[in-house]
Amino acid sequence: MSAESPSTLARRHCESLIQAISSVYLGPRPVVEFAVAALFARGHLLLEDVPGVGKTTLARSLANALGLKVARIQCTPDLLPSDVIGYSLPLSGDFTFRPGPIFSNVVLVDEINRAAPRTQSAFLEAMEENQVTAEGETRPLPRPFFVIATQNPIEIAGTYPLPESQLDRFHLRLKMGYPSRAAEMNLLLQGSVRPQTGPVLRPQDLELIWSAVSSVSCSDNLLQYLLEVGAASRQHTSLRIGISPRGLLNWKSLGQAIAFVRGRDFVLPDDLLDLAPSALTHRLLPNVEHRGLVALDPQEILDEILKSVPLPL
Repeated sequence: MSAESPSTLARRHCESLIQAISSVYLGPRPVVEFAVAALFARGHLLLEDVPGVGKTTLARSLANALGLKVARIQCTPDLLPSDVIGYSLPLSGDFTFRPGPIFSNVVLVDEINRAAPRTQSAFLEAMEENQVTAEGETRPLPRPFFVIATQNPIEIAGTYPLPESQLDRFHLRLKMGYPSRAAEMNLLLQGSVRPQTGPVLRPQDLELIWSAVSSVSCSDNLLQYLLEVGAASRQHTSLRIGISPRGLLNWKSLGQAIAFVRGRDFVLPDDLLDLAPSALTHRLLPNVEHRGLVALDPQEILDEILKSVPLPL
């Protein structure tokens, strides 16, 4: 009996991860696939929706299934950067640095938009460069490093909107949606207490998956399509800020990841189109209409851009 190939083994690990998360989170499977794709693309994930639809459940089940060091940060307006990064204490005559929760493989950030801007900025260097600078010294973060943040988009009191530089560091801003009626009935029958996910992956399994995802091909025609969409967003009259080069790079890596999750070793245009709302809208900054001073909907602008750029055959 021949041994499994690395790609086959990686796909089996991927399916095990999705099944473990789906046993706890009862929402739509595409939401789970997109959340897993953010991890496989070596990115960060922002879960956004109204209260009670499973944001924390999805984030916690994904983190627990990875078998890595997990830390959780509850954001409040009085949370300080040192509460996230860490601080030094005088011990035995010397100052000893006590690392904060950000020195973990998976960092769950609850209600990130409740943290003050000064504290939100503590995540910028960490999410882009896998390091933090505290008290004049730069310290590397563990690898892998994965931030899963949640926020409630409808509350205004006591919240601070994430700046563009912070939003651009999230590969996906994922809207959860409501579960199906069958899933919601299952939830009512079982009650609010859900089983906890145990580790289903080892660090070497994750490395194997990352290697398989990086080998997923993205044709030159699709790369040209990415460039044209990016250029169209930067020239659109309704936008002050279009898709950044980092946004295009993240869109490509997410396309490779979701293609892998869907069982292919090549990216299709449909992969990119399915990802576009979650991967791109949070990177667009609309102008304000003079008529009533109402901000345009980034999703409507993105739909217009995608319709204007021909898909590759």
